[in-house]
Amino acid sequence: MKPCVHIYLCFAVYFDLVFSKDAPALGSENSPRLLIPGIISDQYKYEVNQTHTVFSYREEEQELFVGGTDFVIKLNANNYSVIEKFPIRTTEHHKCSDRPCKNVITVIEKFQDGMFVCGTNGHKPKCWKLNQTYKIEESYEGAGISPLVYTHNCLSLTVDGDLYAAAPLDIEGNSLQFRRKAGKRTNVWMYDRWLSEPTFISASWVKRSEDPDNEKIYIFFREKNSDHSPDADPWISRVARVCKTDEGGSKRFFQNMWTTFLKARLVCGFPDESLFFNRLQDIYVVHADDWHQTRVYALFTSSWNSTAVCIYSIEMIDKIFENSAFKGYANEIPTPRPGTCVPNSKSLPRATVNVVKDHPEMVDWVHSLHSKAPFYVSNYNYTKIVVDRVQGADQQVYNVLLLATDTGKIHKVLEAGSEPFIILETQISKISSIQAMTLDSQKQSSSKL
Repeated sequence: MKPCVHIYLCFAVYFDLVFSKDAPALGSENSPRLLIPGIISDQYKYEVNQTHTVFSYREEEQELFVGGTDFVIKLNANNYSVIEKFPIRTTEHHKCSDRPCKNVITVIEKFQDGMFVCGTNGHKPKCWKLNQTYKIEESYEGAGISPLVYTHNCLSLTVDGDLYAAAPLDIEGNSLQFRRKAGKRTNVWMYDRWLSEPTFISASWVKRSEDPDNEKIYIFFREKNSDHSPDADPWISRVARVCKTDEGGSKRFFQNMWTTFLKARLVCGFPDESLFFNRLQDIYVVHADDWHQTRVYALFTSSWNSTAVCIYSIEMIDKIFENSAFKGYANEIPTPRPGTCVPNSKSLPRATVNVVKDHPEMVDWVHSLHSKAPFYVSNYNYTKIVVDRVQGADQQVYNVLLLATDTGKIHKVLEAGSEPFIILETQISKISSIQAMTLDSQKQSSSKL
């Protein structure tokens, strides 16, 4: 039996940047390379140790929802006092192995006019829709949204009243796909041959206010490398995309399957030296009013015990999907081009859908904005990343990376020119690594567990 990992839960670390009187303004050419301790403000401690937690933050309401085993807690994000605690227990009255069944909460999403909560439910995943007063309104089958075992890979995303999710369908962790599982649109899933033992990292909806019918959802993941040669890395990092309007194929062909799914390789490393960070660990998307300027901050690890951050633009990612050849496909590219968003995916020509079905991978790779090298390389073992935008004393706006280490620390890294550097270190916990982070840019604080 695997030992339980006791999680120490801390929230809202406020980052106070302190310079000496002689220090130049933040962002000036002579900014010092400082490493100073942070200040821990309020926190919340569980009454009982938890083996797993997940949370969802409502910035407008200043409320933080935290899910554990058999419960969800609503906290005041200003002082981390408990507003309400409501139980969500397993609906099955039986035993799992030799112990009572537990409902480990794995998904908390704002959904339509309420909230969607899912859990393992004693190895029979289930979801509950909560109304505006957070009372259970309906329950749903949770397969494909919550894993059967809380340690298995899963992710979820809500887009315009629809729920997208990835979770294994069996207790061994197999049949892992990215699906649209609930909402007003048709449920859609992946073709089995598209992925090889994937680990999903993140999914993001990139809005296009001027062209909503062409909006896409980007999925970031890593999968097993089909090249098994001794010098090949066992994992390949990927970005994939699907159209928000995708309703699957016709009744005769590819019904309820993504008709716009494409994937490409994410490159982070030193291409001239053929040295790459191939294991994608975490993603943070900085959205912009102009979708072309939306940035993707990706955290990678390597086989030589170092980590790197590479930055990509959605515009660059889209150019690969719209211009690259399709791997293994040598014929003329049909019209409309595979992966194109259309008003009615069920009417797509079979030739277009066939390319997606059999050749969804792009030949060209997605390179970072700093194509010759990663933006930031470190010997620290970073596990999580979030990015904030702050105004310096010189009135310029800078991006600041918050990176979590496997030893319970947070490093604050300034993106200023081509020389990123750590300006702050905060010790969150000495007994546990940080499992998740979310950012409150209005208060310039972050919450972590």
